[in-house]
Amino acid sequence: MLIVPPLRVGEERLPDGRLLGWAEWGREDGTPVLLCPGAATSRHLGLDAAAVSDLGIRLISVDRPGLGSSTPAPRRTFADFAADIRTLANRRGLGRPAVIAHSQGAPFALACAAAGVVGASAVVSGADEVADPRFADVLPPRLRHLVDLCVDEPHRAEEIFAAFTAQTMWEMVLGGSPACDVAVYREESFAAAYLRALREGFAQGAGGYARDTVLAMGRWGIDLASIAVPVDVWYGAEDLSHSPDQGVGLTSRIPGAVRHLVPGVGGSVLWTHSHRIVRALLEHVERT
Repeated sequence: MLIVPPLRVGEERLPDGRLLGWAEWGREDGTPVLLCPGAATSRHLGLDAAAVSDLGIRLISVDRPGLGSSTPAPRRTFADFAADIRTLANRRGLGRPAVIAHSQGAPFALACAAAGVVGASAVVSGADEVADPRFADVLPPRLRHLVDLCVDEPHRAEEIFAAFTAQTMWEMVLGGSPACDVAVYREESFAAAYLRALREGFAQGAGGYARDTVLAMGRWGIDLASIAVPVDVWYGAEDLSHSPDQGVGLTSRIPGAVRHLVPGVGGSVLWTHSHRIVRALLEHVERT
């Protein structure tokens, strides 16, 4: 596994004047694959470089508003993000690209799928809709309290998350991950890339992360049943933090979605199994 810096970076100016930061790896004429990064990470953390090269993709990672180089949009919604991606795809000639979402990026990618902006989706270690009533009795008390705040008092919840830093996130990731993932995250080149992405994610402060988290931990309001594109849902079998039921319920809510449970790994499955995830996504693209 090798994580390398992007080959191309830039910002797209949106119709309302905001900037949307992006980074690209791979051939410019490769199959477009968007990446919705995980919590608080910037556009600079990509996939295993060998998977990008071997499978001939053009990987485009996007900074959500307020993270990295993207202009903040304090009251944004999932639908607003889908509209931003539609504009980016049109401006950069991506058509209806496939999308890979990691962790907190999951609902943002699913919003794009529901809006018809993307042509296929891979949700990897996806943050589940923990505010859904089916999880009410299984969440730890502290998490339940934060979820309730996100639903009932989102501004107060944002104030709590706005106290987070890049170091807070790094320690939280390491402390909440199984040993198999910690070994991946502590590998020298990966740790350097991950920490850089976190620092860039917080470069404008914690507001972008706070808004993302309130959206992701609240009620999504995404019509998952309307999604009409292929969706693969991937979880590492050792991942017990992103979804209380490891995506069983989430998969059932998306028509035709297929769940994959990968043994021997947790939330790092995006990087340890990049080839497998991208290959499955490209099979959907080839059939459409």
